[in-house]
Amino acid sequence: MMDLNLVRVFIAIYETRSVSVAADRLFITQPSASYALARLRSATDNELFKRSRKGMLPTPVASHLYKVFKQSLSGIEKAVADTRSFSPETSFHKFSLALSDLGEQLLLPRLVKHLRELAPNVQLEVMPIEMMRIDEWLLTGKVDATLCSRNESISPIAQRDRIMDERYVCLVNNQHPRIGGELTLHDYLAEQHIIVSTISGHHMVEAQIKEYGFERRIALEVPHFTALGEIIASSELLVTIPLSAAKIYAARGNGRIVELPFQLPNLEVYLYGHTEIGDITAKTWFYNTLKEACPVLMEN
Repeated sequence: MMDLNLVRVFIAIYETRSVSVAADRLFITQPSASYALARLRSATDNELFKRSRKGMLPTPVASHLYKVFKQSLSGIEKAVADTRSFSPETSFHKFSLALSDLGEQLLLPRLVKHLRELAPNVQLEVMPIEMMRIDEWLLTGKVDATLCSRNESISPIAQRDRIMDERYVCLVNNQHPRIGGELTLHDYLAEQHIIVSTISGHHMVEAQIKEYGFERRIALEVPHFTALGEIIASSELLVTIPLSAAKIYAARGNGRIVELPFQLPNLEVYLYGHTEIGDITAKTWFYNTLKEACPVLMEN
């Protein structure tokens, strides 16, 4: 009979393509994960994984075993989880959520209020998002969920739900000397711009503008959205940002909204999570709560 702990190690290595990351995900040491892999290789009489620059690549036998092991283990863990219950009213569970600073501005105050009403004793840890590390964080359980722009680097095995779409607009100084109520393409390209670093997930604007063949004059690149309002209010720079963010700055008197003179694809906001990793009952509650609440909270 196959040891379930070995099956868990196998699945973790298969999904993360790394023995060390798999060990972190399972909260075991790397030598323990390596020992488990050696036992699996002996039991199956197959190498299972080959080291490469892209990580631990599975053999055909490993790919076949993964489908069987994943389905079987998920069934077992779900059956066990169904015997337990998560009581948000009394739980002291700690949840972690990765958000951009824009997500914090738009969502966090309302989300905290909502969670306090449902689960007054739970702890919420908010981590600044790093788009290229989100998949690793979800797989290792460093974060329980993330709300961000569409991210193709996140493993397809992750749970995902499209929360909302956002359109882009331009934010300008209230007394901008050259821009009135409408913005022409010529004026847009003639002005100097602020861009937000791609680490925050808002890379689509730059990619689309380059695809159109436009050349913008970039005066400032910032890592976050936090100071944009004050910069716009004290300069003649332009910034292209999601409408919900622009509304916040405009309401504070830090600029006015002008429609873009060209079309940009909407920003697709997704919720990602791995509810089958860790405490299934708690993670499922947290994910489903975010899935139901976020669209309403972000639109209000």
